[in-house]
Amino acid sequence: MREPDPQVPVPDAPAVPAPGTVTPSVPAPSTAASAAPAPSTAASAAPATAAAAAADAAAPGPAVPGAPGTAGTADAPDSPRYRPDAKHVLLLGTMAALPAVSTDIYLPSLPEVARDLGTTAAAAQLTIAGMMVGGALGQLVIGPVSDRFGRRLPVLVGVALHVVTSLLCAIAPAIVPLVALRVAQGFFNAAATVVAMALIRDRFVGSDASRLMSRLMLVIGVAPLFAPSVGGLIAGELGWRAVFVALALFGASVWVLVLLKMPETLPAERRRPGGVRTALAGYAHLLRDRHFVALAVLPGLMMAVLMTYVVASPFVLQEGYGLTEHQFALLFAVNGLGLVLGAQVNAAIVRRVSPIRILRVVQVATVVLTGLLLVVALTGAGGLWGLLVVLWLVLALVNFAPPNASAIALGRHGAIAGTAAAFIGACQAGLGGLVSNLSGLFGGDAVAMAAVMTGTSVLALAILAFATPAFRRGGAWSLG
Repeated sequence: MREPDPQVPVPDAPAVPAPGTVTPSVPAPSTAASAAPAPSTAASAAPATAAAAAADAAAPGPAVPGAPGTAGTADAPDSPRYRPDAKHVLLLGTMAALPAVSTDIYLPSLPEVARDLGTTAAAAQLTIAGMMVGGALGQLVIGPVSDRFGRRLPVLVGVALHVVTSLLCAIAPAIVPLVALRVAQGFFNAAATVVAMALIRDRFVGSDASRLMSRLMLVIGVAPLFAPSVGGLIAGELGWRAVFVALALFGASVWVLVLLKMPETLPAERRRPGGVRTALAGYAHLLRDRHFVALAVLPGLMMAVLMTYVVASPFVLQEGYGLTEHQFALLFAVNGLGLVLGAQVNAAIVRRVSPIRILRVVQVATVVLTGLLLVVALTGAGGLWGLLVVLWLVLALVNFAPPNASAIALGRHGAIAGTAAAFIGACQAGLGGLVSNLSGLFGGDAVAMAAVMTGTSVLALAILAFATPAFRRGGAWSLG
């Protein structure tokens, strides 16, 4: 077992969210564990890379021989000093929001997709889970690729392929090719998020990077508030296939914006040889630290709680409780505000309370509330409003775990924070995608959704208890 290296500084910068998200968390300036989230789902691919960029910007440690960097870990000193402005926020926010929009605009269409393609709710939900898994793989691969070949080429290719896969999704004849295309779309979407965060690391340092990261994540957070309403309107008038045409048009606008406005921020002399092979060596190094892995999995399990709600709620609320697409979109936005509020509370208290203490309280509270949600679903107590109130409280707690657990985990590997952050982000997207589909397999109703959320939160609490002794023995408890 590997214990923390006391000479590696804990990054004094925002850590992962989720992005997430979700589209998941939004880093608050100059706070390792503070966050204000993107409550979106696909944005979950973004948080870890965001943490990489911010951690490296605030506290660049010495390079570990043979250890890789993901996008954003190449040394940025010697480059001109830039100040973030509205142009940077617009450009990077639009890029980083691509995965979030790709998920959230499509959610109201899930029941219609199942009916039109003659498939089950569980199979339709795979179109969301598949995109999450694709995003996890994309984050692990595209980061090192952009370190080797520069920033512009990967994002231009990735966004162009997003447009192609969106159009192919619009004409998919059956559920199997649609799921496969969504996996590919998630992979290509990761290019926009990874490069957006890498560009911040290339151009900005310290508090400037933190401020821009915070503003960027707030822009991403708008996606789940409006995208479902837009998607519900399009699907209601033109059908679910038109939603993918709209996604293609959005992707094309992002591509043009990148082509015209995004400079190459990683000159040839600062590019890293080795690419994916070097990155794999770094991931192997991280996997040997089992307590780091535990802390990396914790945010992934909380992302799975969120994604279970995201994937199951269209069927639970629209088919189980008879809500229209527009009513569902409104409730989804209200729950998105709960995610934002929870992350803002975390950002406020983390300056006075250590991340590990926050985790202890919040994980227990999450288990209690998800258990209450299961009771409400089983008994029908309070009807729809009883379910919605408890669900809102659960979601308000979801974004506490990713930034706090990630801050502690990154403190164990500050010299390769970029690679560590990419690993955490991949866990978030991968676990979110894999676990979220279980509710559909168990029936797809409110009871199945609540049961999966409860079981996942219990497992997250158990993993937190597992990770705790390592920090006590290693003397790093105060860092958490």
